[in-house]
Amino acid sequence: MASLFSDDWMVDFGNAWNEDKDLGDALAKIGFKSTIGYGFDGEDKPRGVVRVENGYVIEAGAYAGQSLNWDLRASPADWEKWCAKGIGMMSLGIAYTSGKLKFKVGDYGAMIKNPAMAGPFIKSFGAMGTVPRS
Repeated sequence: MASLFSDDWMVDFGNAWNEDKDLGDALAKIGFKSTIGYGFDGEDKPRGVVRVENGYVIEAGAYAGQSLNWDLRASPADWEKWCAKGIGMMSLGIAYTSGKLKFKVGDYGAMIKNPAMAGPFIKSFGAMGTVPRS
């Protein structure tokens, strides 16, 4: 098993994302294209990244200086909790407003107000939960 946001883990996460047709197809409908970084609060840069085109991950791995559209940060404990239990719309709002989930890059407000993005964003946490981690 790979550690959360390591190169191998990110590749597996990208595969899990692509296997969830409800996630990829929903984002494909809006032509979603983005580079998303994931990491831990308090660190200078994200640990892992996925590049999404037309709703599906086309590249995943360790962060290597890519320009990001989104950079999501939280504590290791919170990421583990969300991987294990998922996250719902209300929990997401609480995580954001309490500062547990930080958007170092990206507009949380614009995303959450757009159902075509908010639903798949929440589904991405479910995909994370399917990836084994050490």
